[in-house]
Amino acid sequence: MNNSALLEALDSVTTIPPIVYRDGRIDYNAHLKNMSYLMNRNFLSDGRKRVISLAGTSLINHVGLNDQLKLVEETGNLMNNNGILMSAIVPNPIREVGDLIEKQAALPRPPDLYLIMPLGGIYSTEGLYEGLLEFANRYGESCGARFLYYYRNERDRDQIVRLIKDSPHIIGVKVGTFEKDVSSMVEDVADDGIVIWGVGDRSTKGAQLGTKGHTSGISILCARAGDEINNAQRIKDYDTAFSIEEKVTAFEEIRFENGRAYNYSAVIEAMKLSGFNDIDPGEGGPFNPFPPADVSKRIATAIEGLLEYH
Repeated sequence: MNNSALLEALDSVTTIPPIVYRDGRIDYNAHLKNMSYLMNRNFLSDGRKRVISLAGTSLINHVGLNDQLKLVEETGNLMNNNGILMSAIVPNPIREVGDLIEKQAALPRPPDLYLIMPLGGIYSTEGLYEGLLEFANRYGESCGARFLYYYRNERDRDQIVRLIKDSPHIIGVKVGTFEKDVSSMVEDVADDGIVIWGVGDRSTKGAQLGTKGHTSGISILCARAGDEINNAQRIKDYDTAFSIEEKVTAFEEIRFENGRAYNYSAVIEAMKLSGFNDIDPGEGGPFNPFPPADVSKRIATAIEGLLEYH
């Protein structure tokens, strides 16, 4: 897939499935069951392929490199060429992550692109630019890798724009900060890449400001909701998009409150409460057990209007 076709495919819903755990280990069978649901329940207009990303809501920060490789391999084998596969990478230690990209790129069904998660630890903005420019160019040239950057730290903004403009392998940015940041990001990135909304399905304001596509952590519960929001945005039917957003708002607010404390656990709790047997929530992940009883009650109320979108 060339860059132009990939950018067009990303003007869509990027679904981020929660990785399922049992007995403290990834349950790959349950993961593939959830992936099958997402692939089979595709309501995107014009026959578009679903975009799947193993990223933050997948607890990728808590997944070892060997498991990351296996997750991408299993997911890619299931998807085949029927979807777009995005693999998130946590770029430190950077050399080990480079080795992971080489291994993922050599799989029979490699990722279509990689999402660079926010850099951890101590770093300067100049260091971010220099380190990721060298990294992207090295693995872009050797492995054919294409990258998006997940923008979460406002101080990094100008360097992210530079990276998109200066590396042909960094094809865009996922905005994970605030709506106020969208217009200037879209203007500055211009035709050098794509700007995607990265804070859930409440994305229509971002679309009005110029983002293309959005990410969804709740598609595993209600795939049709995010798909129909995106369908409406693509034809600029913002009234319809906002009307569906109203139905997801209460649930999204629980996920993103208190520094995203329940971003993962609210989703798996909702999966459990839904009673649907074509998805599997597992037993909660590392550092992310099922939420307390009072939060569970709020989730049960919040998803009442979403179950019809399953």
